[in-house]
Amino acid sequence: MLQPTIVSRQEWLTARAALLAEEKAFTRARDALARKRLELPWVELEKTYVFDGPRGRETLADLFAGRSKLILQHFMFTPGWTEGCVGCSFNADHADGAMPHLTARDVSFAAVSRAPLADLEKFRRRMGWRFKWVSSGGGDFNYDFNVSFRKEDIAAGAAVYNYRPLDFDAEDLSGYSAFCKNPAGAIFHTYSTFARGDEMLGSAYMYLDIAPKGRDEDGLADPTSWWRHHDKYEAAPAEKAGCCHAP
Repeated sequence: MLQPTIVSRQEWLTARAALLAEEKAFTRARDALARKRLELPWVELEKTYVFDGPRGRETLADLFAGRSKLILQHFMFTPGWTEGCVGCSFNADHADGAMPHLTARDVSFAAVSRAPLADLEKFRRRMGWRFKWVSSGGGDFNYDFNVSFRKEDIAAGAAVYNYRPLDFDAEDLSGYSAFCKNPAGAIFHTYSTFARGDEMLGSAYMYLDIAPKGRDEDGLADPTSWWRHHDKYEAAPAEKAGCCHAP
């Protein structure tokens, strides 16, 4: 970790103004990238995907809940697991607060996993989440969207994740996909993102990025090893020791 340099207020303002110029450039670059994302072509879905949901069997069209746009979280929860992926849970913790704002913009949200609905519902209640969560069960949805992988496909080098061949053994991985439904009922796949592509959806990271010491992950074998399900965190480090070691 970088050690803080202690300066006068005027020196800090000079350094902050210089950084602001770089932040503005990043914002403009991010806006340009967002425009390119919107310009991606769409693919009309030919399959009818069916899920197990709180109201029984539901199609992908049902998940739109009367709206024209849908974002799905591909949540890692493999059949036989007793709890969901901790990283997917980290991102899912941010979904409920965003929901009123999404629906105001004609966007619905749901999570999809392969685990049985009863296991998803049990974990959802434990976490206190309110968003819709459905099971794709033994259907093709997860496989068609490259977030679940059959062993024979991995062995044959046919498994793909994040738009490249999967080079390790995994049953399920994470991501987000976006869809649009036109007035005639046709559904189009418009976007998917995987791996660190969904990082900005976890707003806790965005808060940490402006905190003293940032994400404070230096020295960790894996930058994500500090993640916990939100009901498993111990006392925050700042409660155990001072957060700053100024000279």
